[in-house]
Amino acid sequence: MTITSASTRTTLRLPTPEEAATLQRWRTSTFWVMLLGYVGYYLVRGNLSVAIPLLSQEFGYSNTDLAVILTFSEVAYAIGKFTTGPLADQIGGKKVFLLGMAGAIVCNLLFPLQVGIVYFTAVWCVCRYFLSMGWGGIIKAIGEWYEPERHGTVMGLISINFQFGSVVASVFCGWLIAMQVGWKGLFFIPALVVIAVLVWAALASRETPQDVVPGVQFGKSAGSRASLADFGAHGEEAPPAVEIIRRLLKIELFRQVLVFSFFSHLLRSIFLFWTPKFLVDQGMGNVGAAMSSAVFPLLGCLGTIFIGWYTDRHSRNGDRTGMMAIMLAGLFVSLLGISFLIPYGSSMQAWIVVLLGLSGFFLYGPYSMSAGALTLDIAGAKGAGTCTGMIDGVGYLGGAVAAWAAGVLADKLGWSQVFLFVAASALFTVFWTLHMSRSHHRRAALALAEGARA
Repeated sequence: MTITSASTRTTLRLPTPEEAATLQRWRTSTFWVMLLGYVGYYLVRGNLSVAIPLLSQEFGYSNTDLAVILTFSEVAYAIGKFTTGPLADQIGGKKVFLLGMAGAIVCNLLFPLQVGIVYFTAVWCVCRYFLSMGWGGIIKAIGEWYEPERHGTVMGLISINFQFGSVVASVFCGWLIAMQVGWKGLFFIPALVVIAVLVWAALASRETPQDVVPGVQFGKSAGSRASLADFGAHGEEAPPAVEIIRRLLKIELFRQVLVFSFFSHLLRSIFLFWTPKFLVDQGMGNVGAAMSSAVFPLLGCLGTIFIGWYTDRHSRNGDRTGMMAIMLAGLFVSLLGISFLIPYGSSMQAWIVVLLGLSGFFLYGPYSMSAGALTLDIAGAKGAGTCTGMIDGVGYLGGAVAAWAAGVLADKLGWSQVFLFVAASALFTVFWTLHMSRSHHRRAALALAEGARA
């Protein structure tokens, strides 16, 4: 049996049973590369947040000083998202994924060779630019290998990679601190480990099913639902990035997700960068702060899996945003609790850690939707890299605001006020997500009415 594209007359055939078995093996292998390979990304990314208290103690840097490294590198990451996302659509997700990992390894080896805020900032900006390639590569690869009906569940599982990566990075760096390797070892040693991850990722994955069996139709079915942006039939080449962007900007949901991404990244970046330093300021030791900070992404893994599974099976009219709003309301309550407990100091450390974990559960689920399943719902496989690049690019501009604001507010007003600011941002995301949900149901009702008339 063959499937023919009307627009280009590209003919794709269904695989034989033997070919299907081979393709399934490579799909599974590529899935694990994108899942575990991105954990490698976090070993050479999450180490900085664990190193921040040590840099402060070693060189006397204030939170405001350290915010310079975090803010400028976050802007570099955003710029990378805007530029490398479209690159993934043009040259392939696997290639971009491997290039980003290689560049980050080199930058981690360079980081400890000199000292100074300017040097640290410059090297980490280059590092974050390379790191920005990872997620766009993943989205592009998963879009090529999996049918749309499974995007919620598959991306829910894939999206635990950055939460689990944060856990592994925090625990691994905490162990390195306990081994007294010093702040330099927090960069040298993870880089050496990730070299092995890079080699494995290169050997154990393939770009598309057609790279395994040329001319085959796999990962898409004739009955697969279409993305909101139609970029042509499977098997055709992606259109130029400018054309993809033009079509995306016409889609209301895409524009709404851009706003959501700004605020969800703002929320996440405060936790991602500042949790170890916050816990040290609350009286914890460096090792305890590194280990305790892992609870946020650890419970975030559960939240991500839950929302992907739930929205694939129980969302009304395909609306993923209703459950997002409910979970974000839980985040708002958790953040208010942390702000209330901070003045009590070390006596409330255990409860603060519990609320940090709950914050991870409630935030990471909705966060993973914006640049995961929603991206593929909007753009499909062909525009996935550009779409996630724009969504994440706008998001990490919000992250840059958070990285700077949290450091300055912590120095001037204290951590309790920082978490009140974060709670207010969370409350905004609740109302914005409800707005997205209403827009979705209006769009679904309109499509149903048009279908009935046809």
